[in-house]
Amino acid sequence: MNKQIKSKTKFDKLRQAAELLLSKKRENSVVSFSESDTLKLIHELELHQLELEMQNEELKQAREKAESAEKKYTELFDFAPSGYLILTKEGEIIEMNVSAERLLERKRSQLIKSSFGFFISPDMRVVYNRFLQRIFKSKQKETCELKLETGSESIKYILVNGIVSNVDEICLVTLVDITKLKYVESELIKAKEKAEENERLKSSFLANMSHEIRTPMNGILGFTELLKNLKLNVEEQQNYIDIIEKSGSRMLNIINDIISISKIESRQMEVSVSKTNINEQIEYIYKFFKPEAEKKKLHISFNNELTPDNAFIWTDKEKVYAVLTNLVKNAIKFTPSGSIELGYSKMDEFFKFYVKDSGPGISDEQKEVIFDRFRQGNESFSHNHEGAGLGLFISKAYIEMLGGKIWVENNAGYNGNASGATFFFTIPVLPANKKNHVTRESKSEKMTKEEIRKLNTLVAEDDEISKMLIIKMLKGISKRTLTANTGIEAVELCRKNPEIDLVLMDINMPQMDGYEAAREIRKFNKNVVIIAQTAYALVGDREKSIAAGCNDYISKPIDRIGLREMVVNHFPDRLRRFKNI
Repeated sequence: MNKQIKSKTKFDKLRQAAELLLSKKRENSVVSFSESDTLKLIHELELHQLELEMQNEELKQAREKAESAEKKYTELFDFAPSGYLILTKEGEIIEMNVSAERLLERKRSQLIKSSFGFFISPDMRVVYNRFLQRIFKSKQKETCELKLETGSESIKYILVNGIVSNVDEICLVTLVDITKLKYVESELIKAKEKAEENERLKSSFLANMSHEIRTPMNGILGFTELLKNLKLNVEEQQNYIDIIEKSGSRMLNIINDIISISKIESRQMEVSVSKTNINEQIEYIYKFFKPEAEKKKLHISFNNELTPDNAFIWTDKEKVYAVLTNLVKNAIKFTPSGSIELGYSKMDEFFKFYVKDSGPGISDEQKEVIFDRFRQGNESFSHNHEGAGLGLFISKAYIEMLGGKIWVENNAGYNGNASGATFFFTIPVLPANKKNHVTRESKSEKMTKEEIRKLNTLVAEDDEISKMLIIKMLKGISKRTLTANTGIEAVELCRKNPEIDLVLMDINMPQMDGYEAAREIRKFNKNVVIIAQTAYALVGDREKSIAAGCNDYISKPIDRIGLREMVVNHFPDRLRRFKNI
């Protein structure tokens, strides 16, 4: 209370002193103004007024420009494609733009004053902390890559650039989303690794292929040379001939596999659907492989679920046959003892075929690669078992063409040794009505008991060995055989010799190919039977041959029985008793 009284007294004294000083100044200041002085003062005041107004207008415009610039740079900051953050030395978010909001998947109000490190993947937080330390220590631009975990399922990869502000101890940070780039980079790395693996496999395949081709070729050339020995007895000669035949079949299988791979990868392989008796296919494969299985003391059996009347389906029988044959062949090859079973069952929408063996089984690692090209289930097998590692790749491609799938499972109780494995594949259910069916074997057998009136034949073939072979195959059927080395010669011989009954037309000939030669012959001879023969054996060759005017088609290497049967089929009116067809 005493302090308030003292303060008021002091204020009053100061006020009185000020009023006394002002009064003295007024007494000493005697000013008289004339009219001219008054006008001059008014003019000066008006000028100052205008100057103030102009200065106010300039200030207003400057303020508007500043506000416009601020708005523009605020929009650039907010809507820039990259994320922008302003961080404290401790990593706390002071300011951010819209792109940063999107990257962090949070609203700005939730993120301001929160820690940016919270969104960094735990395995990258050490990298982030060191990044912040380097920025404030070096005062230079720093860069790093981080992973963000924002709560969504996918992880984001970001490229972070940061620098310390010259004004305040704050960090200016840009965030660039590089998730797609990292994905592309990952895919490129995988592609590079895959290419390197393919190159390794290709080298391994070529080495194995060289072995697979040279081995049967060695048997063919070696035992052919031995056959020249005139001192061989009949048994030795027959044994050598059997070896040459087996070696030739083995090499032909390899060549067929290579052709199939080429057609599959060039997308030239087509599906040819026809009515197929699956029971007959299973039984035929069983009978075909039974001697080979019994030779290894393996028990082989089959299981047909459908009755004969219901066993007809629409499918590509050649591809189904090829897959089953390959699976049974592999089962015999890799099963040292025990049994093999093949068969099928009918499901709601597909047929499920299987080949079961009691071999060593398939490891999980082998299952991953066993259907790849150039791979065998265990590449060490290539030293113990013949084969190029193409069969299962081709089988998979065939089954996928038919709309099914193929896989392998180990039999129940598999423990890494002798419980065996089962290969399965499916094809869609496309039932067909039963039709009258005469198998090639029974028809051939019937025809072998009849005789034919011999034919006038033209063999159009530029390869001398193939020409000689065909002439030998037609021995007993042809009474007169003419030969042509070019397509033009074949046309002229047919023109000059209308009595020719049969033409064996090679497709790949000089001057004029077999297709064109057949078309020319058809212009003047509609009745002669033309059978096209080719070593290409590609899908569509048969159709092209028929379209060119040929009656039939056969691929090389030509099977003697198949060729003779085909010829007999085209001349049924001339059949008589002929036992040695």
